[in-house]
Amino acid sequence: MRKNKVQVISLGCSKNLVDSEHLLRQLQAAGFSIEHNPKRIDAEVVVVNTCGFIADAQEESINTILELGEAKRKGRIGRLYVMGCLAERFMADLVDELPEVDKFYGKFSWPQLLDDLGKGYRDDLSGERFLTTPKHYAYLKISEGCNRFCAFCAIPLITGRHKSVPIEQLLDEVRHLVKKGVKEFNVIAQDLSSYGLDLYGKMMLPDLIDRMAQIPGVEWIRLHYGYPTQFPYDILPVMARHDNVCKYLDIALQHIADPVLDKMRRHITRQETLDLLARLRHEVPGIHIRTTLMVGFPGEGEQEFEQLKQFVREARFERMGAFAYSEEVGTYAAQHYKDSIPEEVKQQRLDEIMAMQEEISQEIQESKVGQTVRVIIDREDDDYYVGRTQWDSPEVDPEVLVTKDKPLVVGDFADVTITQALPFELIAKG
Repeated sequence: MRKNKVQVISLGCSKNLVDSEHLLRQLQAAGFSIEHNPKRIDAEVVVVNTCGFIADAQEESINTILELGEAKRKGRIGRLYVMGCLAERFMADLVDELPEVDKFYGKFSWPQLLDDLGKGYRDDLSGERFLTTPKHYAYLKISEGCNRFCAFCAIPLITGRHKSVPIEQLLDEVRHLVKKGVKEFNVIAQDLSSYGLDLYGKMMLPDLIDRMAQIPGVEWIRLHYGYPTQFPYDILPVMARHDNVCKYLDIALQHIADPVLDKMRRHITRQETLDLLARLRHEVPGIHIRTTLMVGFPGEGEQEFEQLKQFVREARFERMGAFAYSEEVGTYAAQHYKDSIPEEVKQQRLDEIMAMQEEISQEIQESKVGQTVRVIIDREDDDYYVGRTQWDSPEVDPEVLVTKDKPLVVGDFADVTITQALPFELIAKG
């Protein structure tokens, strides 16, 4: 066990990662030796930032805590602290069931951890982070919480109401990160579409992105987790006008059949969804849309699933993920609907829709062969440089494997020519 060392383990989404980065910066300023997601656990203090979104994520968080509890019993670590979404949602149960944890902190109460370590939270560092990503890109969390209350989703139960970060504070953070070498900003929130409503009385995402795009050193801005209902269409001219705003939008649509959308409480119809997609593609030519779909929601019969399959065929999403519905305690769906679709049927539908998407992805990827595109180089492997286009978000989207015909620099941009396409990778020549 190494004294004065704190190791932070982040689970779940990039929004959680940003919280961990703020904590790490506070710990660093307090004089601790810090590590993020270490290969070897050997610190005086270990902090787990948990995810509580769906059952699989909850299970991963619990298993991680149990493994660390065993390490604590063996004397390999000193104190074990748990924070984040799982702790926020199930605090009382966790305290009783996991006595090996020294203390739990909710998603928003973790600054108390600094006090418990005898250092205290420093307000003057509230906008600073210890980046855990490669130094050329970062995530920018512009709001927390959600007011949408979809029937299946536990996020509002965890995060509470939507709360935007003031524009000037975000712009200061961007300028600070640019000075540290960040070129690419992945803008994230539970609901990008509602940004600014609580502070300014109107949707301010277009204003924020327009001003961000004018900051020297900001090379790429990418938008994640828009909400389709009451979409801020004024963002589209901003995307079209600025070359450094990526032609990319991550917007979870969940389903297309009206009966399912209604039961999901999405407050949007099939036709409104189709109109949204048409307008996105018309106003931002070349845009790549990433979406997430759900199969097996209560009330999804064979007819509704066939509508969903037809939607996937016709929409031809450049990027698409899907998951099977799982009942989450406390949600509207759990309280009002019976989870009646067998798990094997859900899995069959999931496999079917993802197989369709793989074929679509292959065709879209093949259309890029022969094109010269700009990529940012994330890392160097034995045989390739590994980069991404403006249409590819870190961790979740395809990568571009660039042959080593000439030396490239990690963190720099390069123009490469696509020579081969795979469903979820491109091969290119520098």
